[in-house]
Amino acid sequence: MKIRRSLKDPRGESLLFRRRALAGFVLILLGLCLLVTRFVFLQVTHHDEFVTRSTNNRVKPRAIPPARGLIYDRNGVLLADNVPAFRLEVVPEQITDMPALLEQLGKVVPLGQDDLDAFRKQLKQSRRFDSVPLKMHLTEDEIDRFAVNRWRFPGVDVVPYLTRRYPLAGLFAHVVGYVGRIDADDVERLDPKRYQGTSHVGRSGIERSYEDVLHGTPGYELLEVNADGRTQRVLETHAPIPGRNLYLSIDVRLQKAAEAAFAGRPGAAVAIDPRNGQVLAMVSVPTFDPNLFVNGINHADYSALTNDPDKPLVNRALKGVYPPGSTVKPFLALGGLEYGVRRPEDTVFSTGQFCLPGHGGSNSTGRGGCYRDDTRGGDGTVNMVRAIEKSTNTYFYKLALDMGIDRLSEWMSRFSFGGKTGIDLLGESEGILPSRQWKAAHSKFGWFPGETVIAGIGQGYWAVTPLQLGHAIATFAGHGVPYAPRLVMATTAVADTQQRPLPNPPSGPSLIRRPAEWDVINQGMRAVIVSGTGKLAKLNDGFPYLIAGKSGTAERFSRTSSAYDTNKNLAYLATRHRAWFMGYTPTDDPQIAAAVVLEAGAWGGTDAGPIMRKIFDAWVIAKGGPTPRDVPLPAPGSSSQESPDQGLPNQRDQRAPTESAPNDSTAPVEDVPVEDTPAQASSSDGATPP
Repeated sequence: MKIRRSLKDPRGESLLFRRRALAGFVLILLGLCLLVTRFVFLQVTHHDEFVTRSTNNRVKPRAIPPARGLIYDRNGVLLADNVPAFRLEVVPEQITDMPALLEQLGKVVPLGQDDLDAFRKQLKQSRRFDSVPLKMHLTEDEIDRFAVNRWRFPGVDVVPYLTRRYPLAGLFAHVVGYVGRIDADDVERLDPKRYQGTSHVGRSGIERSYEDVLHGTPGYELLEVNADGRTQRVLETHAPIPGRNLYLSIDVRLQKAAEAAFAGRPGAAVAIDPRNGQVLAMVSVPTFDPNLFVNGINHADYSALTNDPDKPLVNRALKGVYPPGSTVKPFLALGGLEYGVRRPEDTVFSTGQFCLPGHGGSNSTGRGGCYRDDTRGGDGTVNMVRAIEKSTNTYFYKLALDMGIDRLSEWMSRFSFGGKTGIDLLGESEGILPSRQWKAAHSKFGWFPGETVIAGIGQGYWAVTPLQLGHAIATFAGHGVPYAPRLVMATTAVADTQQRPLPNPPSGPSLIRRPAEWDVINQGMRAVIVSGTGKLAKLNDGFPYLIAGKSGTAERFSRTSSAYDTNKNLAYLATRHRAWFMGYTPTDDPQIAAAVVLEAGAWGGTDAGPIMRKIFDAWVIAKGGPTPRDVPLPAPGSSSQESPDQGLPNQRDQRAPTESAPNDSTAPVEDVPVEDTPAQASSSDGATPP
């Protein structure tokens, strides 16, 4: 058999190899070009972007919140402090199943319903890569238990921080205020860059009003982390700038004395230095513990505070409004002198009642255009000094009528009645100053002469705050030179011991044109302490300086029963009246002025007067003077008789008999809830039941 052999074609095979080699080379060259193109894209064109992304996988920035500025009293007593604490934080971006995480985490670190509610609320308003606080103020035991189980909870960590603490608790709750956790409303109004890493913001008082000064500027640090997100080391740190410290003008010693003097009775007191407007004491009773609010108050505590009938959350000194009663009489007398309506020697004959011209006669209730005085039978012939001393209503009824409501309102507004005093706290109430304009805005009826009459004794549509009255008496004590009340007198940087005083120049020229006019009113207010409505309180006994003052008892009534029923005993009346006292000392060179109000008191002189004296006692001791002789405070719910020969006035209508008394007449509405309306007609200072 013949076997045929195929002959090789070297030429053809060579061509085929070259073609295949060329195709392979082209493919390799194409791949190399693609590789080079990709390399250029990554390393050249987008170099910065991918370097940043690579670094971000390794380096994690973390905001460092600034230390909040501290708050001190005028002598350096710490009122608001920062203390180290730890909190549990969660990064939502690293969590795949949040409900399961919270359930498992709750078995390691107890999570209350308040914690979960606050966390879910803040979770909705935060970015997914931001840390969100889950539980504030961890205990050492909770920190230890979480550390053991840390590996089970990626994206959850224990973070150190500084939390706010108020060492004196409720003593400065209404002045210093408190901070609270940032909520959705805060996120919208706050600068996100300035508040990076910050969890708290000022909520009330100085903490809120001086938020920009106290907060500071945040810093940041760069952390090197591993693939699990755990910190390996700190690469770079930029320290934050702490907030500035604040020094208040308040003296802790006066503040303590004022609060103790109230003995738990609801009311407020304000003491001011008339020479510069610095607030020396500002008390609202009852008070509360601001520490409860710092890291979120629980429902039980909050309900207890909001449902308390005495409303401890209300700052009565700043927001509580009350009829001022006879405390307005010295200012009205000064206005009479300024307008030339009265001279000091002009007299009025007090017979026990005052009748509007053309409306003589009245019945036993005082209706029919006549208004009764405090003293049964009247005080006889009184000039300006004696009218202030005896608080003679008749004198001021006539003075108000002669001035007219327009001049009366204009004059009283100069002392900031019916407006804000300008104190460096947010939320100040304006109160109500009787005027045609105010009534026109609140009633369809015009102004009646009878309303002018009772405005002269601090009743009717009057409503003032203790701060307003304190500012007014301080302005007068300073010989009419007005200063806006100030709580913060200086600031300082954290690393600096040098205080920077905050200027507080007078807000205008003196309201008193002639010094002799000041002397007349001062003489009358001095007589109140010596022989007038404040005599029985013995306010100047054992005190090293002369005190001048004025009492006020703003009477209230309900629409269903009379507070002036002569069958009611003194203890009952002590729950019905607003007891006021204002004063200043020394009378020849006033250095402190104060106003005090008790929401439930019988008479201003014997109930509120001793509280003012306690403040003055503390002021003397703080100045290094001798300890004044103690003046006992009246027991809550009782009062001493101030004037045995004075009869209890009845409620009078505020209009002339020929004028209709509309049913929808608007009375002042008080911020501090009461069970009845302010009195619309009379004022007494030291009246006792027959």
